[in-house]
Amino acid sequence: MDILALLHCLQPAVSSTTLHQFSRIVVALLAMTGRITMLGISRWAGQGGSYRTVQRFFSQALPWAMLFWVFFRQHVYRADEVYLLVGDEVVATKAGKLTVVCQKSWQISAR
Repeated sequence: MDILALLHCLQPAVSSTTLHQFSRIVVALLAMTGRITMLGISRWAGQGGSYRTVQRFFSQALPWAMLFWVFFRQHVYRADEVYLLVGDEVVATKAGKLTVVCQKSWQISAR
């Protein structure tokens, strides 16, 4: 499957350079196992995915909420379906093996 073709719907929101960088990073992320680091991404990204390219991509401020929404509407959304939006953002390594807030929410809703 051509990742760049899937990401083409994001073209109005980002530059073509950013789109190409993103496509290389997505291919690497799909191939990787274990710990995800910029060095690991650059090793798996292949041609056009050097460590410096990965650094440049992640140093940008991108409109992630809009990009996620555009991608969702283009490739996932069906008008007759119901969707549940859940988020769990972690910037630093987790100390434990689970997200306590989601676990508590699940326990409350399971009762």
